Amino acid sequence: MTESIDSGRTRLPWKPRWIIIIGVTLLVLIPALWLAFRRTQVQVRSARAFRETITSSIATNGKIEPIDNFEAHAPMSTTVKRVQILQGGWAKANQLLLQLDDSDARAQVARAQAQVKGAEAELLAVSAGGSQEEVLSTRNALVKAQADRDAAQKNLLAMQRLLQSGAASQAEVDSAQVQLHVAEANLHMLEQKLHDRFSKPEISHAEAQLAEARAALAAASDLVRNLNIISPHYGMVYNLPVRKDSFVAAGDLLVQVADLHRIRVRAFVDEPEIGRLQKGQPVEVQWDALPGRVWKTTVEELPTNVVQRGTRMVGEVTCLLDNADLKLLPNTNVSVAVVLARHENALTVPREAVRQDAEGKYVFQIVKGQLKRRNVQTSVSNLTRVEITSGIPDDAVLALGAVNLQPLRDGMPVKNPT
Repeated sequence: MTESIDSGRTRLPWKPRWIIIIGVTLLVLIPALWLAFRRTQVQVRSARAFRETITSSIATNGKIEPIDNFEAHAPMSTTVKRVQILQGGWAKANQLLLQLDDSDARAQVARAQAQVKGAEAELLAVSAGGSQEEVLSTRNALVKAQADRDAAQKNLLAMQRLLQSGAASQAEVDSAQVQLHVAEANLHMLEQKLHDRFSKPEISHAEAQLAEARAALAAASDLVRNLNIISPHYGMVYNLPVRKDSFVAAGDLLVQVADLHRIRVRAFVDEPEIGRLQKGQPVEVQWDALPGRVWKTTVEELPTNVVQRGTRMVGEVTCLLDNADLKLLPNTNVSVAVVLARHENALTVPREAVRQDAEGKYVFQIVKGQLKRRNVQTSVSNLTRVEITSGIPDDAVLALGAVNLQPLRDGMPVKNPT
């Protein structure tokens, strides 16, 4: 190895100098290449497939109703006279619950009774030809008219015999004949007055007035009875909005009674989901007031029509539900899930991990930092997860989407999920 001195500086040999240059270049290029490779990797969101119980259901809302509900409304405007039971108490069949003031109703009964008696008297008078005084007077006049007719007949016969013997003239006979006609006409008129004084329409009118009066009496009597509110069956007084001496208007709700140990759930299913319903499907009911509590039943009645409920078009599904502890209250709003299918130990993935194209459904599995397309078969799904029946192993890590929203593709390098 030779050395040379140039302007007082020592110069290195040729070969060591190039080795140093190459080494420095590699030290610069290797990190740059590594950084460039890192930039081609796409950061993705990922999730792992795992086994669980998955349920497919129709989720909706519903309302709790009593099955055999009794409710009473005020039949008239009045005041509450007496309350015989407290809200939350249990009533027996035929038990008096409360009484309303019936003084006005009893006055209506009295007026109706008077109207009935008046109508009965009117009909009797019309049917008999008049009042009792008028009938007696007519009958007396009829007896006299009959006597007058008999006398006129005898007089006419006598005149006719005298005419034959020449003791009476024809004019006297004619006069006797006229008297008989007058007596007979008067008798006929009195007979008609006694039996046919009133026409059939007048009699029908009197009969109608009597029927109307009796109907008014029946209505007034019913009103008096209805002012005593009696429970028709055993049940809880779950709503009692009135108090003693409070005023109620006609139609106001007075009390509601039902046996709440068994209740009805009315669920409102959106129109597109109705075709998936069947009788006997399992139903799960939850109430926000008791989180974690689930009541189970089955579909009892399917929708018979579609109605508008707010902005929704729904069919109404009803279910019967045991409520032994009386926790579910009438008119509460509940969450209802009609279970369509339930699979135990199912391999599930997030819904957004499953994609579909012309070849079918697939997922992107992350294998050693790269995306691998896996065609899959799916089964039951719910709002968040899908069951995979074939195509991926347990615990497979799947790409959900790129953080920068870049489309995913088979073979794409990705950063390992954290």
